Amino acid sequence: MKKDKIIIYTDGAARGNPGKAGWAGIFIIGKNIVEIGGASKHATNNQMELTAPIEALKYLSKIPHVRHVENIEIFSDSKYVILGITEWIFNWQKNNWRNAAKKPVLNKELWEELYKLSEHLKIKWIYVEGHNGDKYNDRADEIATNFADDLKIELKNKK
Repeated sequence: MKKDKIIIYTDGAARGNPGKAGWAGIFIIGKNIVEIGGASKHATNNQMELTAPIEALKYLSKIPHVRHVENIEIFSDSKYVILGITEWIFNWQKNNWRNAAKKPVLNKELWEELYKLSEHLKIKWIYVEGHNGDKYNDRADEIATNFADDLKIELKNKK
């Protein structure tokens, strides 16, 4: 599995922001597609956007031999997640979890968890515009919103 590529699409949704919320992750590993998702009774959209890659990376850690995968791409339609994990987090850490306005960073615990889960992996974080016809981003949105709305949705687990 050393040269395999793992592609992950993540999304989060909140009704009311904050309100009932959901998150989703879609894994594309070769021809295999696995979908995961979950809900929260009360969360913000940003909390769910962060929860999605956190839960995806936790799930990934349970897959045998994943530590040998050298090519992981995570797609998100949240600039908050992409910029936060690739740029902002380093200054937040240096500045004792204060943002540029010297205020405490929101969702610090989630950022710390995402950083811890991702720091030893070679992840390429990619922004994808939401609601723009990308079938996996659209599917991740569908899963997250269904969980937020407490609707049943069948998750794919094609291996």
